[in-house]
Amino acid sequence: MTPPDDSFPHEGLIVGMDVGGTKAAVRATTRDGVRVADVVMSSAEWDAEPADAAAAWLADVLLRALPTGSTIGALVVGAQGLDNPDVARDLEQALVQRGHHQVRCVNDAALLVPAAGLDQGLGLIAGTGAIGTGTDAAERSFVTGGWGWVIGDEAGAAGLVREATKAALLAHDDGEPDDGLLQALLADFGVADAERLARAVNDDPTMANWAPHAAAVFHAADRGSALAAEVIRAGAAHLVRLIDQLRRRGAVGDAVVAAGGVITAQPRLADGVRELLAERHPDLRFVLLDQPPVAGAWFLANRLVA
Repeated sequence: MTPPDDSFPHEGLIVGMDVGGTKAAVRATTRDGVRVADVVMSSAEWDAEPADAAAAWLADVLLRALPTGSTIGALVVGAQGLDNPDVARDLEQALVQRGHHQVRCVNDAALLVPAAGLDQGLGLIAGTGAIGTGTDAAERSFVTGGWGWVIGDEAGAAGLVREATKAALLAHDDGEPDDGLLQALLADFGVADAERLARAVNDDPTMANWAPHAAAVFHAADRGSALAAEVIRAGAAHLVRLIDQLRRRGAVGDAVVAAGGVITAQPRLADGVRELLAERHPDLRFVLLDQPPVAGAWFLANRLVA
């Protein structure tokens, strides 16, 4: 985290925000590119609706992240929950009412392509959740997936844990010997048996309870668990299905840019997506983002000024 720089006046800053399921990142520069803030903080209380409350939350984050006395010249917010264009427009209007006249709000997955330095492309996030984003030839944005860890997000951290738990418990009830996945989950949740694992997962069906255990699924696969490997392959297939859906809806671009804490940290998932893309969409290249997505928000904010 780079703390705000209070050493000189900050009039009309260029500000990008990336608000995900667990973290909010803020990057701000002067108009000549001098970085004055690069801050990451918790986004546990974030909700995209209602718009007034969401705008107030963003304003509070900006107040804490930016140097004292700063004004904002252009602001782009990429945030979880802005899946519907109407929700994004409502938030933009709420921010305009707070004095931000050059402002744009998009889903956080829409930050990936500009963060990779590309003008066009399809984005995939596999982090806390899983979502795809694209833009058609008329520059209309849309998303696929992102239905949440209870019913979807199969390649997100929480979704992987949900599917791995189901697979391990089904195999247990089938009377099959544990191939390592069940024991990995038992150890990671700190419980003694399958019944207690089910209780630990079901009694607290939250992202905060499920997502931190995703690494255990990958560790089990690396140690030879066929069940864990299949859960991860299914997650990769889900991400490529999001690309299928985006292209059917008219998404343009010759690259898929992927980001998120799971796909960037787990080569097994990234490789699975890369292989399936090569089979089903050989014209698309796969780019694993090596920049924080907030860089894409800052890039889009510069476009607003330009």
